Amino acid sequence: MSAGGGTKAIIAALVANAGIAAAKFTGFLITGSSSMLAESVHSLADTSNQGLLLLGQKTSQRKATRTHPFGFGRDRYFYSFIVALMLFSLGSVFALYEGIHKISHPEDLTSPLVAVGILVVAIGLESYSFYTAIQESKKIKGDAGWWAFIRQAKTPELPVVLLEDAGALLGLIFALAGVGLSVITGDPVWDGVGTVTIGVLLGIIAIILIIEMKSLLIGEGASETDLDVIVDELAAGKVERVIHIRTLYIGPDEMLVAAKLALVPGLETAEIAQAIDDAEARVRAKVPTAKLIYLEPDLDRALA
Repeated sequence: MSAGGGTKAIIAALVANAGIAAAKFTGFLITGSSSMLAESVHSLADTSNQGLLLLGQKTSQRKATRTHPFGFGRDRYFYSFIVALMLFSLGSVFALYEGIHKISHPEDLTSPLVAVGILVVAIGLESYSFYTAIQESKKIKGDAGWWAFIRQAKTPELPVVLLEDAGALLGLIFALAGVGLSVITGDPVWDGVGTVTIGVLLGIIAIILIIEMKSLLIGEGASETDLDVIVDELAAGKVERVIHIRTLYIGPDEMLVAAKLALVPGLETAEIAQAIDDAEARVRAKVPTAKLIYLEPDLDRALA
């Protein structure tokens, strides 16, 4: 489901953010609110980010070549990493700059009710996108908590969209608070304060995503649960023990498994080959993402 569900969540976010960005820019031009400008750039960055995620899904489906014999599955990790960098640069850094500027040189808002109306509509659209991402994520997160899902997911798109949407909703609330306090108190500094808060929020989210996507790019192995299952399935039949094992995700839906196995002594060549084939079949039946399996029979020197 990882590709299909991720695509649905990405498209929902893309449509919502494109509409929100246009509305926010219109609101900024009318009101001059720095919070609205920061949120406009944030939504524009989010819209571009969804396009990059879709591009990553498309390029990752290219067939393997001699130069890239394991395919291009990690393209999805690469583009998700770029999304995190864009969220930090276009979203966080710009909002911090604009907010500090407005605090240092406050300007009165014009037609603040227009900004409030646009922000309320944007909250509704962003809530729809966030709800879609939550529903799609529930299909694969199992019993894991949301933080554990974001930290452990090998499919990058859903954690990215989840955090982006959560940040967007909180950012809209901060922008609404900044505009509202500016109107209530008559002090436009609050608009700048709201903008700085948006920048800090986006920076935190971007750093979390950068750390997670970097880990996936470098290469992560099977989870403890999956690794235990793989070892148990390998060490069955005519396999006495798993001597050595390494796992690596070469894409969100494809795991490499390499292991040395100690087989029952005295097997003929044909029996050894059958034992290896059976071990591969057992692993694939229990862990479908283990698509590339390389097993080597060896002497168990630990018992020698």
